[in-house]
Amino acid sequence: MASTPVTAWPGDTKAQAPVRPEAEYPLPDVPQQLTARRLPLAKRLLQHPALRKAIILVVLAIIWELAARWQDNDLLLPTFSQTAATLLRDLANGELLGKAAVSLGILLQGYLLGVAGALLLTVLAVSSQWGRDVLTTLTSMFNPLPAIALLPLALLWLGLGQASLLAVLVHSVLWPLALATYAGFQAVPETLRMAGRNYGLRGARYVLQILVPAALPSILSGLKIGWAFAWRTLIAAELVFGASSGKGGLGWYIFQSRNELYTDQVFAGLALVIIIGLLVETLGFHQLERVTVKRWGVQR
Repeated sequence: MASTPVTAWPGDTKAQAPVRPEAEYPLPDVPQQLTARRLPLAKRLLQHPALRKAIILVVLAIIWELAARWQDNDLLLPTFSQTAATLLRDLANGELLGKAAVSLGILLQGYLLGVAGALLLTVLAVSSQWGRDVLTTLTSMFNPLPAIALLPLALLWLGLGQASLLAVLVHSVLWPLALATYAGFQAVPETLRMAGRNYGLRGARYVLQILVPAALPSILSGLKIGWAFAWRTLIAAELVFGASSGKGGLGWYIFQSRNELYTDQVFAGLALVIIIGLLVETLGFHQLERVTVKRWGVQR
């Protein structure tokens, strides 16, 4: 198409810009068949996250072993091999498995109660202004309060037993999960909210069918944070205040081993606490994310 010349106004001294001629560049010859090069075996193996995590754990174990041998004092720092042998021995004789079962049983009860309470508070917060004010006020008051600080009062009111431990576990799970869930609900796009209201969804149906699927990444983050808070609160409570209902958990095992100066058993108990945390994260929350938010494309 020919360019139309620009008519200059009288007194206009600007010259018309020259038209740049079009240029054509030949493309290089592309071979008909492209040969794909395979990555080296080491790079292909390192693509697996499980292998990378295993390498990290092996490196940490080697550092632990070298530091313990350099320290050369089993009372202060046993070697990794000694701790592993103690862990396998107490797992084989059933002592550690029994302690872990006691701790996990109490933890599961408190965790489920905390999750139910957090969801109830969040549903009330998104349903009414009063519920929102109740949630924000209570979380501002109790979320900064350490759960272990409430255990003396729980023991005074509920006695030495599972009830006091359940009370502090609910406290450690309730507030972070409620905050994360409410923040996820607040971040739901207005388009989804309008679509739910156009379909006539109200109350609990609106929350379960619109808000919960859209806010699931935040809810899963709150569940993981609540689990971590509850797990370490339970171990700390057993360490400080001992057994519950005549049975001790992992924290009580660590406490007794420390009193008897069995440092290898102390480290074995701590190692089992870490192993349980890794298993819950890998086999529990990671798989849940894989079949939900990652599968749906909500999260990478």
